[in-house]
Amino acid sequence: MKARRFLLALSLAVACAVVLACGDDDDSPAPEATRTYRMGFSGIPPRNDFDLAIRAIDLWSLRADAAIMSLEIPWGPLLAGIPAETVVVRVEQPLADYYRSKGHELWIYLDPANGLNRAGESDMLVALGRSITEPEIQAVFRRFAVVIDSLIRPPHLGLGLETNLIRGIAPPAIYAAVRQVANDAAADVRAIDSDVKLGFSVQVDYAWGLAAGPYQGIATDLADFPFVEELGLSSYPYLAGFAAPESLPDDYYSRLVAGRDLPVAAVEGGWTSETVSGIVSSPAIQRRWIVRQSELLAAANAIALFQLTFTDLDLASFPVPPGSVLPLFAHLGLVTVDLAPKPALGAWDSVFVRRRG
Repeated sequence: MKARRFLLALSLAVACAVVLACGDDDDSPAPEATRTYRMGFSGIPPRNDFDLAIRAIDLWSLRADAAIMSLEIPWGPLLAGIPAETVVVRVEQPLADYYRSKGHELWIYLDPANGLNRAGESDMLVALGRSITEPEIQAVFRRFAVVIDSLIRPPHLGLGLETNLIRGIAPPAIYAAVRQVANDAAADVRAIDSDVKLGFSVQVDYAWGLAAGPYQGIATDLADFPFVEELGLSSYPYLAGFAAPESLPDDYYSRLVAGRDLPVAAVEGGWTSETVSGIVSSPAIQRRWIVRQSELLAAANAIALFQLTFTDLDLASFPVPPGSVLPLFAHLGLVTVDLAPKPALGAWDSVFVRRRG
């Protein structure tokens, strides 16, 4: 509940001072360079510090033309009887309006599963003794999807995340439930909104069979979620066994939709700037990933690029249970926990200043 209250306070901020900052300019692009995709971040703060969270959003807003809200369903309040309309109006809508006030196009992705453990269910659902396999719980997800679409009206709405990874490592019943609820929610949303672009995401590294291969593809996902109009991409190649950004093939993104007229958007991902759990990296390698990813996105004619974390995460301020994978993602930020720029920020800025066309 403490984290929920913090997010509530953050979402209610509708005015704040603009923080001016700039990154390393060593990656200045040629004047004629262009990009096909919008760029942005989410509002995940480096620690539970309200003022710092606001400063971080204002800082990344200077180098973004889009924002993403990637959400696990707030099962606790919803199952306690709080109407979905109340939750959305109090928490999600003010933050969405704040992003729009800055001119950012909005993507919302709803996760029916567990964002940090694709083999399991939402921690909150488990704590409540419930399961996404239950028709009643699926009805709650579907209702929340309809309400968030009808009240916020995002141009882009995702209804499942990393579906191929869930299918690969979770119990079959969980994947079947995710498939069912995402398709049902898509039908519910489409019944009231003919404009929103619907999608889901796949884990790119897993689709490639990790660094060792063989390539698996996503044909099953495209068949199981036929409502897809935009495909979300999740990629953390350093976790998949790739030692250097340059070792990824040029069609790392584009091969997934080869032969299909299906837009793609990188909705999460990154490369750690620190060596962690035996994975060797550095700030320089992270900068090279930003450069390499821009090439992969161009090859795929992508429509969006998001990093969920603009800042590193101060793990001392977050509850990290034993065995958590959160430390693997703690150094993905383009700035430190105190908003000091890392070399990757200059690379990001050099891509962002390109004319979008």
